[in-house]
Parts: sequence; structure tokens; C-alpha cells
Amino acid sequence: MIRLRNPSRDMPAGPQCMSKKYQSHIEIVVAGPDTARYDLGREEALKQIQPIREQVRLIANRTGLKGADMEPDLEVVQIRRGESFKAWSHGYPFHTVRWHFHPEYELHQVVTTSGRYFVGDFIGEFEPGNLVLTGPNLPHNWVSDVPAGNTIPLRGRVLQFSEEFIGDLMKVMPELSGLAALLDFSRRGALFTRSTSDKISPLMEEIVTANGVRRIELFLMILGTLSRARNVRPLSSPNYLPDPSGYMSAGMNKALAFIRQNLTQPFGESELAAIAGQSPSAFSRSFRRHTGMSLVQYVKRLRVNLACQILMSDEQASITDICFEVGFNNLSNFNRQFLAEKGMPPSRFRRLLAQNIDTARAA
Repeated sequence: MIRLRNPSRDMPAGPQCMSKKYQSHIEIVVAGPDTARYDLGREEALKQIQPIREQVRLIANRTGLKGADMEPDLEVVQIRRGESFKAWSHGYPFHTVRWHFHPEYELHQVVTTSGRYFVGDFIGEFEPGNLVLTGPNLPHNWVSDVPAGNTIPLRGRVLQFSEEFIGDLMKVMPELSGLAALLDFSRRGALFTRSTSDKISPLMEEIVTANGVRRIELFLMILGTLSRARNVRPLSSPNYLPDPSGYMSAGMNKALAFIRQNLTQPFGESELAAIAGQSPSAFSRSFRRHTGMSLVQYVKRLRVNLACQILMSDEQASITDICFEVGFNNLSNFNRQFLAEKGMPPSRFRRLLAQNIDTARAA
């Protein structure tokens, strides 16, 4: 296992930390089955650095982690309307399998293949059954040893949930307060034993396709099993601090930041492509890979969500005013997009909200 000793503030995360510039910060740690660790020291570490750097270089080349691209990408996690969390499975290669981060917690279980994985400043090897919980904004990636051109239908299963959701759940259900320690621990990346993974496996398999109340049942069963797990290992070092604001220097992340900061203003794909340092066609492909949707769909969704916030906070604002305030330039298009996103027109959304408030006041 590789760790960073006394990392400097300017050290990059992930594979780039293995560059020659940072060799003095590298610590090689051997972890045996009994979890005992032996610090080999600087002299022995430097002897082993070169082959390790070569391994990381090869992995980086295979996954496109070169130069500035080695900054982690922001993954936009889309939790569907009517659901509290996202549960899904994926094959390999897959568009989200890259060095990336997101604000959500993520439970990742490997079903097939073996390879190497990166979590913060940790680099290790995985095999089927590998089960890791990563906290908000902690960069991570799993790279399978699969011959070029081969496709794996099912590589892993993933459960993602927001910090706000789990925080609210713990407030209304005091019995869940025991999860706080686990969630805090996951900010370094939490590796569970094979025994825990075996218990979780059928639950993860079912939750991917479950509906309604059963999804919540399975979600709580999974969290309960994790909270009782023993011999959970931290992955990234105590000194490693995820810095999402620093990651935003990467081209695509700059474009995403620009969208959020200028959401209500007119802008086009060419302008965003220039910010990202890409051609318009390359930006279009890259944007869809990062977000899972086109730029038009992404911006419409954010603007509709902003409209909902205004509808909920300003009873005096007219729907027409809100339409133009959030960036739409056509009222009929605004109504159509709102209906597609929320399942009702904005007028009904406001009416139901008002009825809910009146009922609460009457009570």
C-alpha cells in the first residue's frame, strides 16, 4: 500500500502524487492479513518508488489521466424524481469510471474483475467483493485489469445518497444516530471486510431494481449492516483533505462552475467550450459523458429547480416574472419544461404548496 507522509498543500490527489517531485513525501506501507503495518522507511521506499511509479503511469495512460486531466472530474449524480437516493449497476468500461468526485456519499461494491483503485491519496488492489464507502467530495476510481477492447457487462453496484438526505433522516429518526461515526469515518474512505461485503451483496443486488417502500427497507438494512461492521479500514491518510474548490481548475469543472454562477443569464455551448479549452464538438461529447445529459437538458433542469425555490420562498412573484428571472425567455416553454421535470405546471405546484401551508397553519 502507498501513503503520503506529511503531504504539502500543493500536492495533487490520486496518481499524479507519484511524480518525482513528491518522492520525499512517499511512504510504503506493507499490510498483512492481520492488518499489521510496517513502515519501510525512506531508503527502502525510494528503492520501490520506480516500479510503483511505472505501474501508476501505465494505469494513468489507460484511463486518460494525463497532465491537467489528472485533476478529478466532478460527477453530477442525478437522483430521479420520486426517489431519495440512487442505486444502480454498471459494466466496464463505463463513462463514470474515471478519477472523479461528487458531493454525495457512495457505497461501491465490485462484483467482477480485479485491478487497482484510488481513493484520495490511497492506491491499492481490489478483487471481487471489494466494498468501500467514500464520503463527500473524496476523489476515487476503480481501474479493472481488462484487455483493451473487452467489455464487462456487470463490474459493480453503487449506492449514492446526499449528505442532506442522510442528515435529515438522522434528525427524524434518532435511532440512526449511530451512523454518524461511520459517515465521518467514510470521509477518508472506509474499506469493509469480505465478510461484511458478503452480507451486503444480496441487499445491493436487490436495491438496484427495488421500488417503493422496499427501497427504503433495503437502504436501512444496508446502513445497519455497515454500522455494525468490524475491522473497517481507513484508506486515505488522516492529513488528506478533499478540496473541491481546488478541483474546479480542470476545464470541464470550470465550465460547470460558470453555468452555476451564470445560470439565469444567456450563454452558449461555444462560450463554455472556450472556458473548458475544448472545441465545441469535443465539449459536447465531454459534457454528456460527465453529466449523462446534453447541455440544454442540464441547464433546463437547473433553471426549473431554481424556479421551484422561488415559488416556495416568494408568494408575491408572478409565474411570468419567475420564468424570465431564472433564464427562460418564453413562458410556454417554461411551463412545458416545468411540467416535464416536476410532473405538474408551475401554477399547480404553487397551488399545492399554498394548500399545504394553509393546512399547517390551521393545525
